[in-house]
Amino acid sequence: MRPAIIFGTRPEIIKLSPVIRAFLKKDVHPLIIHTGQHYDYEMSQVFLEELELPEIDYHLEVGSGTQAEQTGFAMIKIEKVLMEEKPDVSIVQGDTNTVLAGALASVKLLIPVAHVEAGLRSFDRTMPEEINRILADHASEVLFAPTLEAKNNLEKEGIREGVYVVGNTIVDAVLQNSEIADRKSKILSKLGLEPKEYILVTAHRKENVDNRDRLERLVDILTSLPLPVVYPVHPRAEKRLKEFGLWKRLESNENIILTKPLGYLDFLKLEKNAKIIMTDSGGIQEEAIILGVPCLTLRYNTERPETIKAGGNVLVGVEKDLALMYVEKLLNDENFYRRMASARNPFGDGRAGERIVNILLALWEEGMLKVRSSNFIS
Repeated sequence: MRPAIIFGTRPEIIKLSPVIRAFLKKDVHPLIIHTGQHYDYEMSQVFLEELELPEIDYHLEVGSGTQAEQTGFAMIKIEKVLMEEKPDVSIVQGDTNTVLAGALASVKLLIPVAHVEAGLRSFDRTMPEEINRILADHASEVLFAPTLEAKNNLEKEGIREGVYVVGNTIVDAVLQNSEIADRKSKILSKLGLEPKEYILVTAHRKENVDNRDRLERLVDILTSLPLPVVYPVHPRAEKRLKEFGLWKRLESNENIILTKPLGYLDFLKLEKNAKIIMTDSGGIQEEAIILGVPCLTLRYNTERPETIKAGGNVLVGVEKDLALMYVEKLLNDENFYRRMASARNPFGDGRAGERIVNILLALWEEGMLKVRSSNFIS
């Protein structure tokens, strides 16, 4: 069997790393295709080396652009690689433009698509990620749902064949990669931080940083937090903060440490040792509950509702009073903090990558890994 693994961003690499490792244990060497949606070759290669993963076979250098430009350019380049390499299956993960491009390019060449993290829904179609994940699911032959809730979402859309509940590979990735982070990362001493004495913040989503009012409200929250704040700033967020005249408010605040985007191992070390995580990232909501760190999500909806039901995550949007109320409660109410920090991880036992590879190999050996004429049951 020859699988192609297609990704374009760091979160995709992280979540697919357990799948790559599980294939290698079976002596199957996947074709690794990086569209370059976010990062250049040098940064990506360093990142893969940091995670002790194989080299990239194809780096497509898609770069940034509008939603249509990025998706279309990626499709064109992915198609050329797939036509030349003819893999048995294309594996994509999540909800990026790379995922949609990889799924569409593959299925149009009658190469079956396996979608890792299928069935997630925010039920907000104004989010580009929601459109990407819906269309990728409907183009896929094998759908690896992380939870029963995700499987139910697929059933409601008529997708019942080829669905497997396997857990989320983020659990595998966090457990595997945190061991590497403990060995290699010196970020706490570099930033002069003590464990459990700071708040880690990420904010980069379009709905937060491209909207001036919401970004101003976000800055109001960050400049009012009572603990030291570590904020690795995404290029999109930095651009908007400067454009809207908000950068100096953060830069001049002695309580806030602004950094460039960090390597994954450094970031994972920061997550693991934070007192509280505040984020608008879906993946970090998952990582927080796996690591036992209370999470306050700077959004009004989430495609990870399991984290809220488990009790490890709260939606606060960019409502200053609400966010600060929860921060104060977490800092001053030990029982409340303990309940959030000990919330049960809903995403599985850390063996999702192994299950995914075993299922794909079994389907391939049985001659069942192919594009069906219909993926829907009325």
